[in-house]
Amino acid sequence: MHTLLGVILVASFAFLGTMFDNFFAFAAQLVVTQPSRFRRVGWAHALAIATIVMLASGLGSLLAPIPLRWIGLLSVAPFAFALHAWRHRAPAREQFRRGSVTTFVLALGLGGDNLAVWIPLFRADGVAHAFLTVATFALWEMVFLFSAVQFATHPRVVRWGNEHAATFMPYLYVMLGVLILIECRTI
Repeated sequence: MHTLLGVILVASFAFLGTMFDNFFAFAAQLVVTQPSRFRRVGWAHALAIATIVMLASGLGSLLAPIPLRWIGLLSVAPFAFALHAWRHRAPAREQFRRGSVTTFVLALGLGGDNLAVWIPLFRADGVAHAFLTVATFALWEMVFLFSAVQFATHPRVVRWGNEHAATFMPYLYVMLGVLILIECRTI
């Protein structure tokens, strides 16, 4: 699945799957943030995601000497996240902090699953496809930020997402683990 459309689809699934929990955490944070600060908080979130992309890309490059099939074994991380999410299903805690520094740190803190999925993804595809993946991530991040602002004006929707995200996360992590195994040609 290394056609351009395939790369876009895999990158989209990797972004959306790992950002599901981040989306509702960010939207909940926006609910308690003054609307005049949304732009600054949005930039902080985008900077945190760019930092995670750079880390994943850099670590993926460092793993270049390791055979790609072995990199697929990193799928153990999303499977472990799935097990943890399954065992500890609880609604997300409410976010009372706001501001750009808090947003940046929170996005980085929630980025562990992103790294676990994005590192093998960047390692699996090579430089040209990595640029397409980054462009896809950037597009989805813009959609993410716009949508989070729209959701923040509907606190009931954010509350529903926080309450039910724990139900979806184990399944998303399992699917992401399988995606890594397929992309790295481990299975």
